[in-house]
Amino acid sequence: MKKIREKHSLAMRWFHWINFPVLAVMIWSGMLIYWASDTYKIQIGNNLVFHFFPEGFYNYFHISRRLAEGMAFHFLLMWFFALNGFLYVLYTIISGEWRALVPERKSFKEAWLVLLHDLHIRKSTPPQGKYNAAQRIAYTAIIVMGFGSLVSGLAIYKPVQFYWVCWLCGGYHFARIIHFALTIGYCLFFLIHIVQVILAGWRNFQSVITGFETVKEDKIVNDLANNHEEAH
Repeated sequence: MKKIREKHSLAMRWFHWINFPVLAVMIWSGMLIYWASDTYKIQIGNNLVFHFFPEGFYNYFHISRRLAEGMAFHFLLMWFFALNGFLYVLYTIISGEWRALVPERKSFKEAWLVLLHDLHIRKSTPPQGKYNAAQRIAYTAIIVMGFGSLVSGLAIYKPVQFYWVCWLCGGYHFARIIHFALTIGYCLFFLIHIVQVILAGWRNFQSVITGFETVKEDKIVNDLANNHEEAH
């Protein structure tokens, strides 16, 4: 017998769907700012491997000569990004959602099993609660990355007023490298996250929109038992 149960609370869905467009526009506006001084590249000796980014990239996305526009969007949306992130972390602590999100000691081992299963190398399904081990690691990492972006962003934005933040980041130039590296990390996370959503299927995606999922009654009993074990 199948039943409908709540999987994602309204608050969690709001935080998720607010953060997605805010972060996407921040990445876009950050690229407009970076174009003014696109100094980063991968080089072995005197041989250039890759330059962030090729000229064709800027031309295709019409990024050139839009520094002021990029700064305006970036500095405005950073407050929404910071507030949404703060409320999200606060909610997970107060509601107890952190228990389902924070990686456990066994999560790193189980994450490998999740990867093998997604690659169709391992047939048996890895342990799955509300989130599997790989999701726990990824979602916790994105919170840490968000904090890193905020701190390094402040160091770049106001290096004199927040001189101590700039110092903690290793100086202005290193803070800029951290900020850029985290942006690349977000892009990789988006890519992997979208692939995972496709692999998980429409029902999983639907639950992130509606907050509910249809499950068998025996699965509900097993999940309640797992949640009871996690709480203790």
